[in-house]
Amino acid sequence: MTTINQMKCACPNCLCIVSLEDAINKDGKYYCSEGCAEGHKTIKGCNHNGCGC
Repeated sequence: MTTINQMKCACPNCLCIVSLEDAINKDGKYYCSEGCAEGHKTIKGCNHNGCGC
């Protein structure tokens, strides 16, 4: 049995890989930051180096 503990941020333009224990879980999807979790309505980008979301 394999336990998945990392996955790509659910934000379509985000390149980040998030650890499920550190991720922000919203509607069953995992995000790397508040900005991604809220769909970048008020927060631009995720502030992670080299990511252009």
